[in-house]
Amino acid sequence: MASEGDEETSGQGAADAQAAGPAVDPKVAAAIAAAEAAGPADGESVRIDSWIWAVRLIKTRSLGATACKGGHVRVNGQNVKPSHTVRIGDEVRLRHEGRERVVIVTRLIRKRVGAPVAAACYVDNSPPPQPREAFAPAGIRDRGAGRPTKRDRRELERLRGLMGGGHPKGPGGQ
Repeated sequence: MASEGDEETSGQGAADAQAAGPAVDPKVAAAIAAAEAAGPADGESVRIDSWIWAVRLIKTRSLGATACKGGHVRVNGQNVKPSHTVRIGDEVRLRHEGRERVVIVTRLIRKRVGAPVAAACYVDNSPPPQPREAFAPAGIRDRGAGRPTKRDRRELERLRGLMGGGHPKGPGGQ
């Protein structure tokens, strides 16, 4: 039988484990440890184009560099070049694919890692994406309807806004 003193210490250990945070999958924990080992040493920094690629905000590093050059990436409110260094605690804003992502850097990594590990490298403060129902599907034809006629094609182009609603050659064109 256990004494009262043993019960108190075992209860304390459970409270310490609970205060440490939620249980992490051992595979994810191992991957996080490997990413930290491959990351920069204390006090060092990582290029912004490399970091947004490594944490899977952008599909390729060259797309990250292009986004920086195009003014779609801001760090702490400033437009940055691809070579700008990012540090822990920086706020990164990224406009990509019609959505703005706002993240706070919590861990620096250089190599691309799996999605669960990447999610542990930042805090996502992004606004929620717009629901898909907000986008009206334009130009969807019924299956088996055949090839669109010229009239159908012009109507589809008008709906998509490609032609501006007028005749392609302008008024009085031939």
